[in-house]
Amino acid sequence: MKILITGGTGFIGRRIVAQLKVNHEVVVLSRQGSRAYELLGHDIKVLDSLDRLDDLNDIDAVINLAGEPIAAGRWSESRKQLLCDSRWLLTEQLVDLIKLSITPPKVLINASAIGWYGRQDSTPLDEQCQTPHDEFTHRLCQQWENLALAATSAQTRVCIVRIGLVLGMGGGALSKMLPPYRLGLGGPMGAGNQIMSWVHVQDLVRAILFLLEHPDCSGIFNGTAPHPVSNRAFSQTLARTLNRPHLFCVPAPLLQLIMGEAADLLLTGQHIMPTRLQQAGFHFTYPELAQALGNLLVTRR
Repeated sequence: MKILITGGTGFIGRRIVAQLKVNHEVVVLSRQGSRAYELLGHDIKVLDSLDRLDDLNDIDAVINLAGEPIAAGRWSESRKQLLCDSRWLLTEQLVDLIKLSITPPKVLINASAIGWYGRQDSTPLDEQCQTPHDEFTHRLCQQWENLALAATSAQTRVCIVRIGLVLGMGGGALSKMLPPYRLGLGGPMGAGNQIMSWVHVQDLVRAILFLLEHPDCSGIFNGTAPHPVSNRAFSQTLARTLNRPHLFCVPAPLLQLIMGEAADLLLTGQHIMPTRLQQAGFHFTYPELAQALGNLLVTRR
């Protein structure tokens, strides 16, 4: 297949490109061609802009992962607009090109996030949930998903992957957590009761490739492991895996002072289940947190 990937130089995208380029022709959308080749190798093609295209007739599949990191800073109004525009505008442009195609891509796999659900209690939720909490992350993801789903036709199926907290080395949330934990300063955030729906990066990559390869899959899929944990349990497991003490906590007011509204990402949560992935026959390599952290960290302590 010839596969167009946006966000291919990112934490998740790099791993997907590495898997796909072995057997497929991969085109990565990137304004920084030299950096893309440096990160991904020269056995890919780089497209610097969708403006060069009139359609996607020669593309078999699109994987859209592009978007500014949501936890990279305080959510000023300008930052919120950047978070939205970096997702919405590119997705809309991709969908327009799909609609202009006589032989459009057979599948669009579009990223979203479990932020769609907004803050929730500890009640397990899956893709059937009809009660999201109306807040910024929900509105961001809702519009993103609506734009992507507009590509659905008899020729193009659309899969939306609502991604949880991705655990992996070399980027993502875990890299930011490790320094204080390795110093023995780690601990829960706020009360620690908020549920963290996480996923090992290898399982997330495998899930996206599973959706790519299974033409009977379409619609919404939760990209999270089947055993979410509370923030306190996550913190204890991480400290135990690193063989470090678990004595401290990060007060909620301090996080709110530093991060503003973006602190909600850490202080609230949701208990998300990957029901549709499992029903489709996908099996997680790392369903349990201790197993996932052990794989990532035990040999690196």
